[in-house]
Amino acid sequence: MNREIYEKYEIIDAHAHIFPPKIAEKATVNVGKFYDLHMDSCGMSKRLIDGGNKIGVSKYLVCSTATVPHQVRSINEFIAEECAANPEFLGFGTTHPKSEDIEGDIDQIIELGLHGVKLHPDFQAFDADSAEAFGIYEMIAGRLPLLIHCGDPRYDWSAPLKIRKIAENFPNLKIQAAHLGGYQRWDEAQEFLTGFDNVFVDICSSLSFMSPEKAAERIKGFGVEKCFFGCDFPMWNHESELELFLRTGFSEEENRMILAENFKNFYNL
Repeated sequence: MNREIYEKYEIIDAHAHIFPPKIAEKATVNVGKFYDLHMDSCGMSKRLIDGGNKIGVSKYLVCSTATVPHQVRSINEFIAEECAANPEFLGFGTTHPKSEDIEGDIDQIIELGLHGVKLHPDFQAFDADSAEAFGIYEMIAGRLPLLIHCGDPRYDWSAPLKIRKIAENFPNLKIQAAHLGGYQRWDEAQEFLTGFDNVFVDICSSLSFMSPEKAAERIKGFGVEKCFFGCDFPMWNHESELELFLRTGFSEEENRMILAENFKNFYNL
């Protein structure tokens, strides 16, 4: 890609995963197996930054998911350490519905200076609209935004209709609904998740599965002002994801909104 094409834009990666170096390769392989997809890279901070530098990414939302409760505190500490070492990182902590001290997990996230909570119902095996999950949302509404994985054709844990119930019941909870609101369930996402003041979407792990015209249609369905660019690192690489996005045909002003401005407004940066 001609560097002049993207040098005129500020670019923020709204969705990236990083893992401790000792387990990064294994964790990346396991994610690839879960989705039966080739992983473009290995989920290490340096590789994330190296990839982002190719298109001039200025900031990254970084996170990791606790698949079992005992991982929560160490993951949050790891994310905080990586943010301290890399000022371009904006870190999200995690918790788990089966954690023995969810309130303590949330307090830790705030004390560490992290900016939100990442949940992945499919990895963590819980219904996004369950009573135990609602307990988490109640604790963070008005305090921390939620980045939640949405959609999978194999499971209903994070189905768009369940994300809708979160938005309806917690209007004060700022929600970043991942993957255009529903990975490979995009029609449902359009049906159930548009029109909410508190629901925004990132577009990662979506553009490779649809035509530029369909991607533009779905982004417009949510509202250009409600969409964030992201790469779902280490799943995809920054250059190819940016190229796919620019094929959608939005105006330069709309590109600026999706590539950075919407994210900055949402997270008060």
